[in-house]
Amino acid sequence: MNASSHGASRPNTAAGREGGRAATAVLGLLSFAMLIVSLDQYIVVVALPDIGRELGYSAQTLQSVISAYAVASSGFLLFGGRAADLLGRRRVLATGLALYALSSLAGGLATGPGVQLTARFVQGIGGALVFPGTLALINTLFAEGPARNRALGVWGGSGAAGLVIGVLLGGILTHAFGWEAVFYVNVPLAGAAFVLTFVLIDADQPRDGARLFDLPGVLSAAGTVTLLVFVLVQGPSLGWTSPWIIGAIVLWLPLPVTFVIVERRSRDPLVPVDLVRNKSLLVATATAFMFAATFGSLLYFLSIYFQEVRGYDALETGLAFLLPTAMVVTGSTSAGRIVTRIGLRRTLFAALAIGAVGALALGLAMTSDASYASLVPGLIAMSLGDGIVFTAMFIAAAAGVSGSEQGVASAIASTGSGIGAVIGLAVLVLIANSGVEGATHAQTQVATATGIRTAVFVIAGGIALTLAIVQQLRIAPDRAGPAAKGTAANRI
Repeated sequence: MNASSHGASRPNTAAGREGGRAATAVLGLLSFAMLIVSLDQYIVVVALPDIGRELGYSAQTLQSVISAYAVASSGFLLFGGRAADLLGRRRVLATGLALYALSSLAGGLATGPGVQLTARFVQGIGGALVFPGTLALINTLFAEGPARNRALGVWGGSGAAGLVIGVLLGGILTHAFGWEAVFYVNVPLAGAAFVLTFVLIDADQPRDGARLFDLPGVLSAAGTVTLLVFVLVQGPSLGWTSPWIIGAIVLWLPLPVTFVIVERRSRDPLVPVDLVRNKSLLVATATAFMFAATFGSLLYFLSIYFQEVRGYDALETGLAFLLPTAMVVTGSTSAGRIVTRIGLRRTLFAALAIGAVGALALGLAMTSDASYASLVPGLIAMSLGDGIVFTAMFIAAAAGVSGSEQGVASAIASTGSGIGAVIGLAVLVLIANSGVEGATHAQTQVATATGIRTAVFVIAGGIALTLAIVQQLRIAPDRAGPAAKGTAANRI
């Protein structure tokens, strides 16, 4: 990070000695913060039945515990990314962590759906601040090339593993302490990260008054994404003709056009023109969309398969995710080294191919009477591909982006991921449930397994389709980082 990165932190002591203890400590903190945000997306999945029974959710509203988080986190990512660039990355990271701790406490103390859904929405806003903040700090503290690739490997390992660990930890906590524990666990975690943020990360520079915070752009972007995600998530449960859905669509229709007009007229737009023209960022965003729609959705269907088809309880479901967790961590942490050795496009292509084969193997194995052992080959391949792609796509998103725009670049890619997760899951749930409706109780187990298998086959096809997207990735040699020039890291 350099002094010209307006509104960001001053050069951290880690930046000058990336192999030292200071760099390790900062990277550890940012990866820990990323883990907190990531695991919270799925930590409540296993606890949903208990939450529904005790707080009085209906079958139609229970899914809102997940969707409230998804709506807020997706809608406010661009806001969080731009705020990190302009207002200071340490400030925004600390604010996000504070929101996380407080909203998690409120979620655990909730005695009804209203308070809990509000808490989950605030958690989503906290995640929208933390996610781009951590990524922007790494991308400005570590030089583009091998050093950044290694750092993103650690960060990506935490993020990708968090999605799976969330299911594992949720099962263990729900079994041992009740559903409240899946909320309370965030309080000490986010609290500790909040304190360490002020200990390890240097204070932010004074804000550059010449740069404007594009509030109209922020509001129109947040409204566009939030309402879109709300419609896609709630449409199937509320009904597409529901007044809530129709009203949201009516409100949404003018917002995308409004956002484009605002950005064209803004002196300091929310999304700078050079980022719109950055092909690496566009490809990374499209890849992130497909990643979340496919790999991300697969975690949901695995959880449903283990509980509703195989009859696992919360603890057994969590333990069933131990193997995927280990493989995701392995893939994510090794991704940076693989990118440096063989190049970014080749890494993504190989990982997607492995993931597609793994998803196909899982689809073939996930019958109503399958053993866990029969799932192992598919779980290993799918999880390795998952971990590598997660890290590599964010390496691509950061390529060639100036330090002063790393926050919003990170937010653009992660917004693509958030929207992909919502659209992918909405479509796949419809596919999976198409054969379940009308089935008798005796037929439900087989029908559920068949529907999940069909969805997993579609996921395999979606991963294969992503191969065509990453083939468009081109990164100029001078963007591989000074340490990488003339080495294998330049190869695409």
